[in-house]
Amino acid sequence: MYFVGIDISKFKHDCAVIDETIQPSWSFRNDCEGFSLLKEQLDSLPGEKKIGLEATGHYGQNLKLFLEANGFAFMEFNPLLVSRFVHGKSLRNTKTDPIDARNVAQYLMTVEYKPYPPSFYHLDQLKSLTRFRSSLVRQRSRQLVELTNVLDKLFPEFKPFFKGKFSATALYILDHFQSPERIANMNTRSYEPLRKISRGHFSLNDFVKLKALAKNTVGCTTDFLLQEMSILLELYTQLDATVEELDDQIEECVRGIDPPMLSIPGVGASSTAVILSEYGDFSKFKNSSKMLAFAGLEPGCFQSGQFESTGHMVKHCSPHLRCTLLNCCFPLVSNEPVFAEFCAKKRAEGKTHPVAMSHVAKKLLRVIYTLQTKDIPYDPALIR
Repeated sequence: MYFVGIDISKFKHDCAVIDETIQPSWSFRNDCEGFSLLKEQLDSLPGEKKIGLEATGHYGQNLKLFLEANGFAFMEFNPLLVSRFVHGKSLRNTKTDPIDARNVAQYLMTVEYKPYPPSFYHLDQLKSLTRFRSSLVRQRSRQLVELTNVLDKLFPEFKPFFKGKFSATALYILDHFQSPERIANMNTRSYEPLRKISRGHFSLNDFVKLKALAKNTVGCTTDFLLQEMSILLELYTQLDATVEELDDQIEECVRGIDPPMLSIPGVGASSTAVILSEYGDFSKFKNSSKMLAFAGLEPGCFQSGQFESTGHMVKHCSPHLRCTLLNCCFPLVSNEPVFAEFCAKKRAEGKTHPVAMSHVAKKLLRVIYTLQTKDIPYDPALIR
């Protein structure tokens, strides 16, 4: 039996092999020649081989696909588990890539070997799309923060007039009129497009009030601020259009898979895509508790002697996944009576709203696990 530990980095990887003895570790580059060298070394090992590596984001993606394509099974670990295993062996603070590879191999010897099935990587494209979309949404939000900073100097009364939000009407006004002077000089012909964009919510009275605010603003209009605002609006528009394109791609992909969880009221295509891609193959989880632990939704527990307490959520997981699960709970409580009653029950027990919603997220995850593993549609009558 050979235990192979691989320490992954950006430009090269280190490999260590342990059988009866610890063999010298060696390095191979993150390219075709290096991967071929790894295959030769693995093929030269007679008998059964168990390969382990740490989850290191996109740095190890090509290596994992290479191993899968060449018929090598492997197991991926949370780096935190390996780190705690290493600290439990020694008090020394020595870290090098060859030592890390050996530590991965030694940790592999102590756990049940559960290689990832090939089907796990069929959702890789969907995972990349959802994470890229999340990154663009954060960038888009950042543009609005920068735009607020500009308006605080240029027209500080503008955003409070729209109740602190950049609605479609507010963005249209900033894009087409920009300066307070031009906003103050808007005529009645300018009102009709605003009424259509707002679907009648932006009244003529609001139109008159905004013009008065622009005329008497305490802001300072400069060419630099106007140019900065114009650039920020352009960046926001580009990001918003790209996010919409990604949403269409993600929805098309999810509709093609048509997973059972999509039948849950309040769980849309975008949320389904994140949950599917982050979990991958649901069959690798023995029960829903394992899925809760993977999402970091389980509570911490501490007991020593006579003292015992239950702490906050562990949160050792992808924040992208946990945030998506929690965000699903708000429309779920609004659209599904079963979950609404469950949330009300938790509130009646004295739990705060955030804590109650975390319990809803746990219940949702248990339902998802049942639907996905049994391949059945959502039925509220079957939920306890």
